Amino acid sequence: MEEVPAAPNEGISLSALRSQFSVNGEEGPKYGFDGSRYHYGDGTSVASQNSSQILTGYDTLDVGPNYDFYANTNALGRVRRSRPSLFQLHSNIEVTPGDSSEDDVEEPQSEPTRFGWVKGVMIRCMLNIWGVILYLRLPWITAQAGIGLTWVIILLSSCITGITGLSTSAIATNGRVKGGGTYFLISRSLGPELGGSIGLIFAFANAVAVAMHTVGFAETVQALMQVSVIVDPINDIRIIGVITVTCLLAISLAGMEWEAKAQVLFFIVILVSFANYIVGTIIPATPQKQAKGFFSYQADIFAENFVPNWRGPEGNFFGMFSIFFPSATGILAGANISGDLKDPTVAIPRGTLMAIFWTTLSYLIIAATIGACLVRDASGIMNDTLAMSSADSCQGLACQYGWDFTDCITNRTCTYGLSNHLVSGFAPLITAGIFGATLSSALACLVSAPKVFQCLCKDNLYPVIGFFGKGNGKNDEPIRGYVLAYIIAVCFVLIAELNTIAPIISNFFLCSYALINFSCFHASITNSPGWRPSFRFYSKWMSLLGAVVSVIIMFLLTWWAALIAIGIVIFLLGYVLYKRPSVNWGSSVQAGSYNMALSYCVSLNQVDDHIKNYRPQCLVLTGPPSCRPALVDFVGTFTKNLSLMICGNVVTVSYHLESLSNSHVTWLNKRQIKSFYHGVVANDLRTGVKMLLQGAGLGRIRPNVLLTGFKRDWRKDKPSCIDNYIGILHDAFDLQYGVCVLRMREGLDISCYFTMYLYLSLFPFIAVNPGFEASPESGVNTLDPDAMMTEPQPQPSTVFQSQQGKKTIDVYWLFDDGGEIVVLDFSVPFHKSNSFYNIVRLIMWGQCSVETLSSTSFSDSVRRFEDLIGPYRINTAQKDGHVTAEQLNQDCPWMVSDEEIETNKPKVTIIWVSLVRTTLLTMPVGRRGQCPSALYMAWLETLSRDLRPPVLLVRGNQENVLTFYCQ
Repeated sequence: MEEVPAAPNEGISLSALRSQFSVNGEEGPKYGFDGSRYHYGDGTSVASQNSSQILTGYDTLDVGPNYDFYANTNALGRVRRSRPSLFQLHSNIEVTPGDSSEDDVEEPQSEPTRFGWVKGVMIRCMLNIWGVILYLRLPWITAQAGIGLTWVIILLSSCITGITGLSTSAIATNGRVKGGGTYFLISRSLGPELGGSIGLIFAFANAVAVAMHTVGFAETVQALMQVSVIVDPINDIRIIGVITVTCLLAISLAGMEWEAKAQVLFFIVILVSFANYIVGTIIPATPQKQAKGFFSYQADIFAENFVPNWRGPEGNFFGMFSIFFPSATGILAGANISGDLKDPTVAIPRGTLMAIFWTTLSYLIIAATIGACLVRDASGIMNDTLAMSSADSCQGLACQYGWDFTDCITNRTCTYGLSNHLVSGFAPLITAGIFGATLSSALACLVSAPKVFQCLCKDNLYPVIGFFGKGNGKNDEPIRGYVLAYIIAVCFVLIAELNTIAPIISNFFLCSYALINFSCFHASITNSPGWRPSFRFYSKWMSLLGAVVSVIIMFLLTWWAALIAIGIVIFLLGYVLYKRPSVNWGSSVQAGSYNMALSYCVSLNQVDDHIKNYRPQCLVLTGPPSCRPALVDFVGTFTKNLSLMICGNVVTVSYHLESLSNSHVTWLNKRQIKSFYHGVVANDLRTGVKMLLQGAGLGRIRPNVLLTGFKRDWRKDKPSCIDNYIGILHDAFDLQYGVCVLRMREGLDISCYFTMYLYLSLFPFIAVNPGFEASPESGVNTLDPDAMMTEPQPQPSTVFQSQQGKKTIDVYWLFDDGGEIVVLDFSVPFHKSNSFYNIVRLIMWGQCSVETLSSTSFSDSVRRFEDLIGPYRINTAQKDGHVTAEQLNQDCPWMVSDEEIETNKPKVTIIWVSLVRTTLLTMPVGRRGQCPSALYMAWLETLSRDLRPPVLLVRGNQENVLTFYCQ
């Protein structure tokens, strides 16, 4: 840490300090701040990291608020800045400059091409919304539905896209938006499951949309080339389409700057074509135009065309709506290149909404103006003038203007009029407009598909596709993605039959709209503090309406295509749910899960517990769970999907506990154990366990059973450790816990000593408690060894994970403790993972007495028991000394006197010698102060020793957990 010179004005008032402090080069006597260093009048400077000393007079590492501290991305060529950690601020440890992340400087690179909201979003969206329908289908829709219902169709479509635009704007302004467009917005809001599925099908839909727009362009070119056919009409479309897609690929590979210039050129062409149409409606009608049904603006023509005139099988409102709506599905074209925008949080809302407004207005104007100029049907034949002899039989509004189109109206052979023709001042400009609309849409889709797909590939949600995530150049261009989109587009161009694929693509776009709206609604309804969009002009209920309407429209367009789209989404969603990718994007689904969990936990407080709803909720003293997998697996067999399980760990080492707990949770998740992890730091084992007993859980979701391993090394360990172990059991009883002790012949622990050695060698400055003694099955380790491993911990198999064949569980219910042993008995064998247990034998006190054992077996058991407590018995020297029994009991509570043996003799007779099956056994309770810890341990040793199967000693808290009534 560099030395900071004392400020000359140290000790003066804050107002005086402010008066002498100059900012951004303003006049001031001594100081100035340029954003990185404080400068003094003499030319010296100090790093801004020590800026608080100037304001406070104290030497501190604190820094002021800075946006860089909160950003999740790094600016190119800038120093990576971060605030000092709490450890650096609070600890008395000198931090060298090399330890700071601020020294990590990225190599400066050339600034990539970035676009503003007009060129990057508005123009791109308008070009995608304007398409072939603007020129070829809108007049026909107006002829069918009339001007009034056409406006309704346009406004309804714009309402749906407008709501989606508002939702997109809200999501895009809720934090920094990177590349990935629609996929990025959905995945970072609803999570990788829905985001990944929509991203994949949305990228595919855009790639196929390239072929659709290209085929539209090729068909127009082929129609103009009717005189000179290359091969035949179908193959001509294929040839023209492949050549066109290849040219579009070349523009894309040239870079975003060239692609943007091409889009601007197409935009100008369409504007000129649009102006050409307006001029065509204003100029006087010539006889040639009148023969095609054009009579300039006429009130009676407007009135006639204002009402519908349905024709053909598609002649209904929903049929016209399904034809027009795909033209409004280009509103995400700007958001899809979010990574190439200067400021996506400004560009996406402004550009998208402006594009929706102007295109909606243009559609409304065209529908109104063309409906006021053209009659519905016209033949285009100059000789179809109205003769005096046929005036009475003339059909159609054109009769009032001296034209008789009765023959083509009757025979349905009219090739001109509102149903088939668009007004133009100069006809070639309409063709140019069609070219501009189709090519711009194809080019936008060819760029959007790889951009979205690249972001999806980088997130590694699906296998194999990671190859296409590599970017090239200063804009990180997805060259491989461009080639893949090109190949897909060429394949569908060669098919040249897209009538079946087109509805599926429209439904894919609608899926995206529905999920964007639902993302906005879900993020709003969860009330997450992380949901703070700067764009406020949205409504969560309107977003929900937009999501529902989008799904309805999917089925109105093509019901079978909607089912296919939803089926694909569900399949991809299921795959991601199965794979569980290790990503965490802070989605609204997580916030919703928290809200639901919190609501349910609070609601449980309003209802009293009932015996019939009792379930064992276990606090398991596992220490690091990976060091005691058998204990974890055993408890998991009867708590999985049934009740609470918390793995407790007590550490006595001075390190940051919270930062290390993630490794334990990861290990539990990989082992598919549904358990929480709770670690505490304490001076000793018993104190830490008492903290766990009193603090674990939330409300009524709290443990009621303490489960620990059996202390096998109690005869080799220090007597004080024995007393602490038994004291933990007494503490559990005092807090109304049930207690379970699991013992296995092979033990519960696996070797963690290598990890411990590695931990201590890496962190030698951490002082381990000098009084620490390893206690393999005390239930808790005082060191957290596996947390420091950088590699994932191994997943050893245990006896509780594999099939064991047909087994029998013997349950010895010796004392009525409320029935805890019976609840566990019927939880373990009937769990689906323990189907190999097919017999449960419940043996009560009256069914097993000591007389059933042979005298030899009983004598051997008593002798073994005497040998166990022999080292802890009070000898003659102690009795004859001056030390009183009370003082000896207080100083050495593990020592056993003859009186205490005699007092507790009835319990000593509960000794079973040859249990040969998986066993649950009621655990005796030793009175506090009357039963020494060594004597109690001898009982537990005698009850469970020399048993081949696992043994679980169970003791309830003397409260009913069983019920034999129905009310």
